[in-house]
Amino acid sequence: MTPATRPQRGVTLIELIVSIVIVSIAASAVLGVLSMSTAHSADPMIRHQATAIAESYLEEIMLKPLTDPDGVDGEAARADFDDLDDYDGLSDAGARDQFGSPMAGLGDYNVAVTVTPSPALPAVPVADALRVDVVVTHTNAVNFALSGYRTRF
Repeated sequence: MTPATRPQRGVTLIELIVSIVIVSIAASAVLGVLSMSTAHSADPMIRHQATAIAESYLEEIMLKPLTDPDGVDGEAARADFDDLDDYDGLSDAGARDQFGSPMAGLGDYNVAVTVTPSPALPAVPVADALRVDVVVTHTNAVNFALSGYRTRF
């Protein structure tokens, strides 16, 4: 048999090296994507929890009356808060329930509440509208803000 008529039975060294390089590049790309997604897999959960905490605080605050029902402004304990103004300046290190008790597993979240008059609402007197801002932060640099408006009705 002459070299021209002999059937090929393998690959050349150059073909083997090129295929190894291509497979290595593909494997490193896949592993890079997997490591990135693993490193950031907790972030969506932290953002979701921050959102849930802000929503629960805002709901609790918005369910209170606009004016103080007992005429005593500035109750000291959160369990005694009975109107929107009482929540102004609330700052909780760790998420807490409506009675001020810490919630298990949510100690890395900080909550700040501000209640301000809202002149931005058209056709509503300033004294009859309040804006409530709830800001939830986490030690992993997550910062979530939620706002709501309450009017006298």
